[in-house]
Amino acid sequence: MKLKPLGNRIVVEPLTEAETTKSGIILPETVDKEKKAEGKVVAIGDGAKIITRGLKEGDTVLFGKYAGEEVKLGEVEYKILSDDDVLAVVIN
Repeated sequence: MKLKPLGNRIVVEPLTEAETTKSGIILPETVDKEKKAEGKVVAIGDGAKIITRGLKEGDTVLFGKYAGEEVKLGEVEYKILSDDDVLAVVIN
């Protein structure tokens, strides 16, 4: 099953990474920590604002911690964000 966002929305798969403390201890995902505000764009709507911003599938974006709506398909969790929820595009 795929998601196709409508209008000026995108579907993002939040990135989860193991965090390491300053002393080198790796915190597993089971530890309760704040949600990441970074994710990979997996689908884009066809709204004018999204097209103007130049977002494309595969981009890594930063978004507000509590922005968007969470959706779970199968075992994967996604966020549906509006164009205003996207704060920046990560450029490698």
